[in-house]
Amino acid sequence: MSLLLVLNSGSSSLKFALFEARDNSSPEALPVVLRGQISGLGTTPCWQLEARPGQQPEERTLKLSGGNADDRQASALAYLLDWLEAEIGWQRLDAVGHRVVHGGARYREAARIDAMTLDELQGLSPLAPLHQPHCLAPVRTLAERRPALTQVASFDTAFHADQPALAQRFALPQHFHDEGMRRYGFHGLSYDYVNRQLTRELGDQPADRVIVAHLGSGASLCAIANGRSIASSMGFTALDGLMMGTRSGSLDPGLVLHLIQQRGMSAAEVERLLYREAGLLGVSGISGDMRELLASSSPAAQLAVELFVYRIVREIGSLAAALEGLDHLVFTAGIGERADPVRAAIVDGCRWLGARLDGAANQVHATSIAGAESRVGLWVLATDEERMIAWQTQELLASQRGHRSV
Repeated sequence: MSLLLVLNSGSSSLKFALFEARDNSSPEALPVVLRGQISGLGTTPCWQLEARPGQQPEERTLKLSGGNADDRQASALAYLLDWLEAEIGWQRLDAVGHRVVHGGARYREAARIDAMTLDELQGLSPLAPLHQPHCLAPVRTLAERRPALTQVASFDTAFHADQPALAQRFALPQHFHDEGMRRYGFHGLSYDYVNRQLTRELGDQPADRVIVAHLGSGASLCAIANGRSIASSMGFTALDGLMMGTRSGSLDPGLVLHLIQQRGMSAAEVERLLYREAGLLGVSGISGDMRELLASSSPAAQLAVELFVYRIVREIGSLAAALEGLDHLVFTAGIGERADPVRAAIVDGCRWLGARLDGAANQVHATSIAGAESRVGLWVLATDEERMIAWQTQELLASQRGHRSV
């Protein structure tokens, strides 16, 4: 049995999954062998093994070396690779697929990683400073430890690469656009997978006008027409668009200039504010975790939740205009899949679009949560970025056998 390993590395967690390789299958048909993560890299590292045939899930605290999240990420990766080698042996692996947040203008589909590709992707780190370095760190480690092992990058930007030209433009002189300063969009692996799931729910007929709400610590919306991304809330970087766990989302560029010119903040200080100290955390002063805010009686926590919902409802209106209407609204990711009060508030804000909620279905996180009188389909669909990466990796291998990797 040939296997595909998927690594989804972030600043606070390292997710991993192992799939059985099967040619010509859909993402949903790939059998999962095991799945898990090492979470809490910035606080208390925790090993979580969620799926493993014939055995119970595991969860335990890990002692990792290193005084900061970057050092602990390296230590977590070393721990995982040693565990995988003992568990399955590297000889059974066909390839390793990686989630890479930013592919820039060049990478519009999954790509084998060689030394030149890796350097190009590293050069995109300023566009996704919270993500890109962490996505690429496992690639370098594996290239050193297992240089013959094929590695593949799957990009969060690729699903949006064929958006209409107008949707990608900023109102800047042409040379800036030519130099790559355009709207890219992110969370594309999630959107691709969820759109496929919606198509299955609808009887394998692509829906005309869909908005998917990927709501987690990072949050964004995507307008999809007949299976194609036509607009998204995120743009040049993953900071744009919706308010998030610790990210501000869209704000007046003049405010950034004010912080630098009038308040004397450095670019690094502004970056930290907008990426790490804003969003739900900044408004509430309590936490960037929606679960904590929903459980809190603090007025500041309530304000943070209300602002989060308000920004989403406004952006849904914008994307509905781009779609010229709305047939389906889909919720996914951590908040989207589990926070029924947030879903209820968003749907209530979309009543003007004809959205009506089935409250009982929403409370139990049913797949369909639309009321009988709703003119808009309302869905809760689990995303699976790791499965999408495994499938893209397998498809690339099938089409490019014999190409030399890192």
